[in-house]
Amino acid sequence: MSDIFREVDEEVRREKAAQFWNKYQNAIIVLALAIILGAGGWRYWQYQQRTAAEAAGLEFQEAIRLAGEDKTKEAEQAFEKIAKQGPPGYAALAKLRAAGELQKRDKADAMKAFDAIAADTTVPAALQEAARIRAAAIAVDTESYEDFKKRLEPLSKTGNRFRYTALEFLAVSAIKAEKYPEATAWLDLLISSPAAPDSIRRRANALQGLVAGSKSGEK
Repeated sequence: MSDIFREVDEEVRREKAAQFWNKYQNAIIVLALAIILGAGGWRYWQYQQRTAAEAAGLEFQEAIRLAGEDKTKEAEQAFEKIAKQGPPGYAALAKLRAAGELQKRDKADAMKAFDAIAADTTVPAALQEAARIRAAAIAVDTESYEDFKKRLEPLSKTGNRFRYTALEFLAVSAIKAEKYPEATAWLDLLISSPAAPDSIRRRANALQGLVAGSKSGEK
């Protein structure tokens, strides 16, 4: 008797399975194909990304070679091409390098290029800040102390990766403007910071001497 019940139960299950398949077979086939195509598409996308990154890496190395040979215009064009067509990481680096090559022949335009990178939210934060520093290295000779302070003071805050370079530039700008109390304040922050690089601290001490001498000359 139990065998009969088991056979009936199996027959019922087979019948339900057949009904389920007849009702949903198209949806099941479409879902299976979607999974297969999706996996294949993902692998293809990964391949495309890897291929693009490898190609951009080779182009970036070639652009660096041109820069090293002082072929400034050619290097700038090569970096600009990567900036427009390369993957995001290489594109951001290429923008920075292109602006650096531009600086060799036109500082004003280079400063604008660095400022544009600093304002570009698609660029990683570290490279945005690096661009601000590069722009400041040009602006320190041309901008008023007040404008320069607005430009660079945000990078002088505790915890910023470029803090000590920013403090040094702010001190230099203040000295140029003959604002010696402010220059002393910036330099004191540098000299008193144990985390400041030794090279920057030595320059800060030298600048302190220059400020002291300038104050004595005023008397």
